Amino acid sequence: MKYYSLNHNAPKVSFQEAVIQGLATDKGLYFPETITPLAPTFFDTIENLSNEEIAFEAIQQFVGEEIPADTLKQIIAETLCFDFPVVEVEKSIYSLELFHGPTMAFKDVGARFMSRCLGYFNKDNKESKNTVLVATSGDTGGAVASGFLGVKGVEVIILYPSGKVSDIQERQLTTLGQNIKALEVDGVFDDCQDMVKKAFLDESLKHHNLTSANSINIARWLPQMFYFFFAYKALKKQNKPLVFSCPSGNFGNICAGIIAKKMGLPIEHFVAATNVNDTVPRFLENGIYDPKPSIATISNAMDVGNPSNFIRIQEMYHNDLEQFKKDFSSFTFSDAETLEAMKTIYNTDGYIAEPHGAVGYLGLKKELQNHPNALGIFLETAHPIKFLDTVEPTLNVKLPIPAQIESVLGKEKVSTKIKTYEQFKAFLG
Repeated sequence: MKYYSLNHNAPKVSFQEAVIQGLATDKGLYFPETITPLAPTFFDTIENLSNEEIAFEAIQQFVGEEIPADTLKQIIAETLCFDFPVVEVEKSIYSLELFHGPTMAFKDVGARFMSRCLGYFNKDNKESKNTVLVATSGDTGGAVASGFLGVKGVEVIILYPSGKVSDIQERQLTTLGQNIKALEVDGVFDDCQDMVKKAFLDESLKHHNLTSANSINIARWLPQMFYFFFAYKALKKQNKPLVFSCPSGNFGNICAGIIAKKMGLPIEHFVAATNVNDTVPRFLENGIYDPKPSIATISNAMDVGNPSNFIRIQEMYHNDLEQFKKDFSSFTFSDAETLEAMKTIYNTDGYIAEPHGAVGYLGLKKELQNHPNALGIFLETAHPIKFLDTVEPTLNVKLPIPAQIESVLGKEKVSTKIKTYEQFKAFLG
């Protein structure tokens, strides 16, 4: 498999090169040269396969022969060492819970997969090390910190917006030590992401062997397709169309879902549910892609004004807006609507959703009006404990502290405050 830049002005590269480089030399995101549909028999018998077997079949074409099959299976086994329950919340509406991993966020899958791929590619490299840069608006930082902790030959630097991630999210990315360092940026997520992108193109930093663990990196982004296959396996016997609603910030999750559809997974429709950072909903209304600075909300992991992965989605639809709209809708919701949805879900079935899942639920309810016979699945992307300051007073509940979270609560936060790219560059050295 070869990967090309979506800016179309850089050489094609292998899977290994794309993972190590992160971003192409022309600033473009990498995209696979082909997406080959899986055999119909795979979907006919998917309920007989384990999650690990499904994931191997799904990802194999994108890795090619660059990681031996046995090694790739081992990487997948270590990546998928937790459950992905599909929980009925109300009639014909399900929550796909993606928060049962070590940092209780959906990004555990991509971070674990990428760290192990990078570890494999570095196994014989005794001289140099890779520096992984990651900008986070919430959960990415903790997932990457956990996934890469102690990986040989890799240093991780996480940039996060000061005061704009939850207390638990901040602890998960600032307390691990070892090869993990945190930079607290005076700004918003987009400022962090801009610094990371700028560093990739800075010739004077080449000696750091920089790569990214954001969803711009194909090894972080592609494994997210697994969720959609797992949900289909769980609900297949009901023999109804499926509508997926993804709470969307940088649009990596929903983009991976669309790849799964292009591979033959029977998905009727996608909903990108956003908070007030509504760049994509506005684009679907007027055809103009007009990113604006991000606005802070209670669903902070979606506080993204210029979602990196949307260009990948456009590529899969050949920039044809009308074709795109047949498969895809996007709606925006306020914090007030989000809080009301959390109450509605809880009062209906006692199910505790956090703000991101609640936004996904709202988008799903809206789109299901157009698909009366469908089953709806919203992605619950993080454990409610990560947003206990919002969840507990809204629902008047007391959340028990899971073991994964308790382990970081007593640790001391260590971070370096920066404001400018020059300070970031000085920190890199």
